[in-house]
Amino acid sequence: MSHLPLNRRQIISRRDIDAQLAALSPELPPEKRRPEILAVLKAALAAGRAEVKQRFEAGSGGRVASRDLTYLVDQLIRLLYDDTTTRVYRVANPTQSERLSIVAVGGYGRGELAPQSDVDLLFLLPYKQTPMGEQIVEHMLYILWDLGLKVGHATRSVDECLRMARSDVTIRTALLESRYLWGDESLFTELKTRFDAEVVAGTSRDFVEAKLAERDARHARMGDSRYVVEPNIKEGKGGLRDLHTLFWIAKYAYRVDSVEALTAKGVLSRAEANRFIKAEAFLWEVRFTLHYIADRAEERLTFDVQPEIARRLGYSDRTTSKGVERFMKHYFLVAKDIGDLTRIFCAALEAEQRRKPRFGGLSRFFSPRSREAHGFVVEGDRLSVGSPEAFLTDPVNILRLFWESDRTGFDIHPTALRLIHQNLKKIDADLRANPEANRLFLEILTSKNDPENTLRRLNEAGVLGRFVPDFGRVVAQMQFDMYHVYTVDEHTIFAIGILARIEQQLLTDELPLASSLMPKLLSRRALYVAVLLHDIAKGRGGDHSVLGEQVAYKLGPRFGLSEEETETVAWLVRWHLAMSNTAFRRDLQDPKTISDFVELVQSPERLKLLLVLTVVDIRAVGPKVWNAWKAGLLRELYHLAADKMAGGDVAEKTSGTERRLSAVQEQLRADLTDFTSAEVDQFLALGTRAYFLTTDPGAILRHARLVKRAMQDRAPLSIDTRVDTHRGITDVTIYTGDHPGLFAAIAGALALAGANIVDAHIFTLTNSMVLDSFSIQDTEGGAFERPDRLARLAVLIEQALSGSLRSLGDLANLKSGPARAAIFTVRPRVLIDNKASATHTVIEINGRDRPGLLHDLGRTITRQNLQIGGAKIMTYGEKVVDVFYVKDIFGLKIDRPDKIDDIRTALLAALQPTPVPTAAKPAARALKGAAE
Repeated sequence: MSHLPLNRRQIISRRDIDAQLAALSPELPPEKRRPEILAVLKAALAAGRAEVKQRFEAGSGGRVASRDLTYLVDQLIRLLYDDTTTRVYRVANPTQSERLSIVAVGGYGRGELAPQSDVDLLFLLPYKQTPMGEQIVEHMLYILWDLGLKVGHATRSVDECLRMARSDVTIRTALLESRYLWGDESLFTELKTRFDAEVVAGTSRDFVEAKLAERDARHARMGDSRYVVEPNIKEGKGGLRDLHTLFWIAKYAYRVDSVEALTAKGVLSRAEANRFIKAEAFLWEVRFTLHYIADRAEERLTFDVQPEIARRLGYSDRTTSKGVERFMKHYFLVAKDIGDLTRIFCAALEAEQRRKPRFGGLSRFFSPRSREAHGFVVEGDRLSVGSPEAFLTDPVNILRLFWESDRTGFDIHPTALRLIHQNLKKIDADLRANPEANRLFLEILTSKNDPENTLRRLNEAGVLGRFVPDFGRVVAQMQFDMYHVYTVDEHTIFAIGILARIEQQLLTDELPLASSLMPKLLSRRALYVAVLLHDIAKGRGGDHSVLGEQVAYKLGPRFGLSEEETETVAWLVRWHLAMSNTAFRRDLQDPKTISDFVELVQSPERLKLLLVLTVVDIRAVGPKVWNAWKAGLLRELYHLAADKMAGGDVAEKTSGTERRLSAVQEQLRADLTDFTSAEVDQFLALGTRAYFLTTDPGAILRHARLVKRAMQDRAPLSIDTRVDTHRGITDVTIYTGDHPGLFAAIAGALALAGANIVDAHIFTLTNSMVLDSFSIQDTEGGAFERPDRLARLAVLIEQALSGSLRSLGDLANLKSGPARAAIFTVRPRVLIDNKASATHTVIEINGRDRPGLLHDLGRTITRQNLQIGGAKIMTYGEKVVDVFYVKDIFGLKIDRPDKIDDIRTALLAALQPTPVPTAAKPAARALKGAAE
């Protein structure tokens, strides 16, 4: 007897379980006997699962564990079938019509089960269902469901299976992977024989096209990138389903049952087959670990599980990187390998198509038309090489192929990509120093066609990381936070694509200022290189801007940039966060803010370059990060700095700022048709320049009507809410008299209402009233829009401001927020700056977000006898950067060292997860922010 069956008996022994079932009361009717059967099988299932888990944790591996679970379920189903047909519904001599075969289909048919996978069964009949067959199937399904197995099932005859497979690719795929389990084996043999002859034969082309179209649609649903930082390991791009798709196609087109068989047929090399096996083994290891941690059918690698998976798989922290980041980098490199295998496999399909006419007409893969073009072969609409020696004899051809692809618009043939992968070692120090290779690369990067697409092809092929090794260090590099949606390399390539679309004037409506500046730039090449390099030093354990500057000085001359261009690139990389930090964290109407910013930037050309770089950086972070408010702040900072550089005085009425202010106010007059001229004048007199220049025009209109109603009603408090479903937020505006603690009280009321604050603005009007505007979301990250919740929110705000709200103390009992946010560690920091503003002390607070933090901070500041003159509230995933402009009770800056120390100590205490006695716990914020 072989070792494996003996070993597997530790998972489940059919002989032992069958003996237990045989000992049950045979005289009992089926419905009475069922609980006894269930008890025996449930104990066997639990013991078997425990054994599989123990083996996995001892290092058996995910693929072995998957087969072990399959074996366990196989044996349970066989035991149940035998017990059902011999003891419950005895069928001693079944007629032809009473024959029944149990078939495993889908992933279960492949022999792959994860801890929480579905068990897909086909109850196969020779003809239509019989009463006896129906009783057997029903009895088995009820017990399987009671065991807690998620059973998907179908009961069909052979003819029904074949008819449905011909018209439904999903059913065809399930039958392709069908596996005989138990019962009448001749029925299954008939199904497989007829399936091959009547369904598969002659339909390879249609099946391949359908499966690849299905894959493309799935990728589109999942975000069409394998580099999202919370990937779906099953359905995402580069996940298990992509491997399944390749195997389905292989099985259908080549009639093979293993990856090794593909090697024998010459479809994959031995090295490529090993990559397939390693990728599959890694993904199964991750999937099993994920299912055991989540204890449910979870397929997403969310932030809250990534560190634990990394720990269990042995990825430890190092000096310059976290273990979780190393694990995720490995994951993304595996996903990239799967993309490579897909292209290689398609190349093999095309070669097969040329050899065998049964693939004829599959035009998406191959057109027999070929011609020469600039040293390369054009097959259909794709570039390839005429000789396998093309890259060996002249490695520059590797770059030249991508350059030609960008120039002509032709895609690159999978055969050429496979050849490139085999010759990646030719991309060495000599090629990196080659002037022609660097010229081609710079022309690709700065192309006016589609540099994003070409750079992504370079990256997917492994060329970009080898040609620019500093870039290779950030390939698949994730940042373990809730702000960045993509890996560093994918973010960078996205940013270059956005820059190209700005230059092509395709984003004029969304990004009007950047679009208008792009044609005026004198340092176009420097800008493209700066975008490529702006995050290139991430993951090195230091300030990536400072380290990236050094990389820029090294690479600029190599790429062929002039000394001036190289210096410009290095400066942009060093200061690529300066504009967003100033716009989003400082008071733009404070002349000191503008003076300091202009002193850093110095030249109008650098200002233009920095504006465009900042915009593309933020836009490439992820969906919903860019918004009108950020655009308005960057636009205002740009114009104020440009005016200052032109010799204008920020305070002069004749400045460009004043002209823009006048334009805003004139448009307001035109839009407020329900206001008299005097009412418009009255509202205009209330607002500050900062308010009119940084607030969205639509919001100003709503505020004007809110203020008008409040004045007419002589209301001490007016509240306006507006649901913006497009942005997924709700704007809450409060117009009331200013008084100490106002900001904290409103924040506390919002927290009690269950709202998460994602943005906040404070405007003090000239009549000593305030317009406090908060952008909020519900706990699921959507707009706060239910009418009952909005009504309660308004009541809570009124009670908080009137002093009648007694439940602010309950803020300490709020839940700590989403589990996925609690796993992040952000070092708390309080910076108190008396140089950033001529009139206020600026307090910048950095820490991890949590429920009630904004209320805590506002309340702590008030208790330090400080007046809040303005605030900038920003959230970068789990990290907050809250900036308060404050004065003491006499309206002066805080300059006493002991007082500054007291303020810092109190705010650091307020940042702690556990509330301090002097502060309560309110509203969390969701994913919003500017580029980092």
